[in-house]
Amino acid sequence: MTDTGTTGRWAPSPTGDLHLGNLRTALLAWLFARSAGGRFLWRFEDLDGAVRPKFYDSQLRDLAALGLDWDGEPARQSDRLDLYRDAIGDLRRRGLTYECFCTRKEIAEAAAAPHGPSPEGAYPGTCRHLAHAELERRRTEGRPPALRLRSGTDGSVPAEETVIDRQLGAHSGIVDDFVLQRGDGTPAYNLAVVVDDAAQGVNQVVRGDDLLPSTPRQVHLARLLGLDAPSHAHVPLVLSPEGRRLAKRDGAVTFADRLSLGETPLDIVNLLLSSAGLDPVATLDGLAETAQRFDPATLPRQPWVYEPPAIQP
Repeated sequence: MTDTGTTGRWAPSPTGDLHLGNLRTALLAWLFARSAGGRFLWRFEDLDGAVRPKFYDSQLRDLAALGLDWDGEPARQSDRLDLYRDAIGDLRRRGLTYECFCTRKEIAEAAAAPHGPSPEGAYPGTCRHLAHAELERRRTEGRPPALRLRSGTDGSVPAEETVIDRQLGAHSGIVDDFVLQRGDGTPAYNLAVVVDDAAQGVNQVVRGDDLLPSTPRQVHLARLLGLDAPSHAHVPLVLSPEGRRLAKRDGAVTFADRLSLGETPLDIVNLLLSSAGLDPVATLDGLAETAQRFDPATLPRQPWVYEPPAIQP
C-alpha cells in the first residue's frame, strides 16, 4: 500500500482489560488507516484517576496478539501536560476561559460524563458572568475552580458546529461552555484530545459512536486554537443482549476470557471481522489483505449485539 498521508490513531484509557467492543473499534480504526496506506498511532489517554499501570502493557499485548501493529512508540497523555498547559494559556490570554465553581449537583450532573456533557445537558453558564466580588468570595472558600471555555464566536453566545462524519453524515451540535481543565488542574478530555491529534499529525479519527456528541466541541476548539481538525468516522458500539453498552459483567468479553474458553487469537479476529460484515482470514497475516480490500462504506450502521457463548453443562 502506498502512504497517502493518512494518520489514524487508537487512544484507549489504561483503566481495564480491553473487551470485544474495544477490540472491534481498534480493528476498524486499524483497517481505516491501513486501507489508506497510512500510519496508525497508539496513544494512551491516561489522565483519568482510574488508570492502572498494569493495563498499559496488557492492552499492548492484546492488540499485538490479534495481529494489529502500530507506528512508533505509544504516547501517553501524562507525558504531554506542557502541551495542554500551553493551549490553555493561549485561550486564557485571549479571554476565552473563565473559572467555574459549580458542583456536579448544581449542573445536574452534566459535567460528570467522562467525555464531557451531551448537548442536552449543556452547561447553563452559571459562572460565566460572576461579578468580581463574587468571584473573589468563591476563591476564598477554598474549592479550586474548573476552567471552562467561553464559547461562541463573539464570546457571548453558544456556538453551533456541524461536522460531516464519514459514516453517519452531517451532525450538528451546540458547543456549550465545556470544561477545559478540572478543578484539580487535570486537562479535560475535550482539550487534550484536540491538542494531541494536532500535535501528532492525526487527520483521521475512528472511534465509537458514543463520542459523536463531543465532536462539535472538539472541532470548535481546534478552530479557536488555529489547528486543523481531523476527519471523523464514528462506528457503532457493541451491545449486550439487553441493549446496554458491552461491559465485563456481560460474561466472557475480554481477550483473556476468550482464550480461557479455548479460542485462539485467530478465532477472536474472525469473530470481530464477522461482526463488521467482513470475510474471515485464514491466518492473522491475512489482515493485510483484508485492509487492501476494506471499504468503509460497507460497514454496518447498527450496533453489533453480542450473544455470549452458551455455558456447557
